[in-house]
Amino acid sequence: MTKKLKILVVAGDGIGPEVTGEAVRVLQSVAELGGYDFQFREELIGGVAIKAKGSPLPEDTLKAALESDAVLLGAVGSNEFNALPPSERPEAGLLKIRSELGGFANLRPSFAWPGLSQNSPLRPEIVEGADILFVRELLGGLYFGAPREWDKRVNAAWNTMRYTRDEVVRVSKVAFELAAKRRKKVTSVDKANVLEVSQLWRATVTEVAKDYPDVALEHQYVDAMAMHLMNQPRNYDVVLTENLFGDILSDEAGVITGSLGMLPSATIGGKVNLYEPVHGSAPDIAGKGIANPLGAILTAAMLLRYSAGLEDEAAAIEAAVKQVVADGVRTADLARADKSVEVSSTTEVGSKVREVLVGARASAAAR
Repeated sequence: MTKKLKILVVAGDGIGPEVTGEAVRVLQSVAELGGYDFQFREELIGGVAIKAKGSPLPEDTLKAALESDAVLLGAVGSNEFNALPPSERPEAGLLKIRSELGGFANLRPSFAWPGLSQNSPLRPEIVEGADILFVRELLGGLYFGAPREWDKRVNAAWNTMRYTRDEVVRVSKVAFELAAKRRKKVTSVDKANVLEVSQLWRATVTEVAKDYPDVALEHQYVDAMAMHLMNQPRNYDVVLTENLFGDILSDEAGVITGSLGMLPSATIGGKVNLYEPVHGSAPDIAGKGIANPLGAILTAAMLLRYSAGLEDEAAAIEAAVKQVVADGVRTADLARADKSVEVSSTTEVGSKVREVLVGARASAAAR
């Protein structure tokens, strides 16, 4: 039976089109190998959308997203819009599409890739074997709380961190259910010694944990967690956080992988799931053909897992990335630790992943 999937591609700004193009080509290879019908549509978001249509999230893009089975996003952000108020910048388009699609749980895996430990500032004996899944609440907290304002008349600004019990319950359930399929441990991160919001968070997570007796729960303050991620990352399985803390900690975990360019993410729980690599638009390297596409390709694997139910195909992409890394294929960000390593371009790395996928399929068919 043919699997049909309508995928909206919003490549965005900077290196977004480059890395997203490689992810799409990998998905096309999977479709060809499996006989699936993946339909791709492209729309604008971010700075390119502001220039073309006067909005960081045009109505055409949002409509197309809501009509799709999944949305694959590259990156948003451009320095030329830094003088604009936050509500008019490219990043506003990202916040709005997240809100409109309704995905409240952002999944960010951070895995110590064999062969890349030398690229991390952490000692190999600390980082090797680390495998963390961050579950970040994505629609609450400081990024969405009201009131928020920069009042230049009085030279003051304020944001509101706000959560309801129901918001914490639903993202907690996602974390515990995922942990039950992994190593059965959830670490909930908060600042309950100072913030009332975090006190609500901790009490609610503790309550939800009672429905998952086979999953161990521990609590960590965010400042302590920032340190523990760097000196004992192997101690963690699923890390559950609110919006701001999750944004910061999961980026910090790029040290574990060796580069932000290796970090994928999936936003689930809403009308349509949204998939985007963790890295930003990196305008300083845009157009040079040197961006790392592996985070975007791994994001495509998550798309197949969570929006298409194609677990075998998702695992095949991840295995192909693992093989490419093990074979010593490196973009510039992955070659920092060894200047003698030959550096591959964005398209060369994407081609290598596709070659491994096709080769693995041929080997399986021959057996």
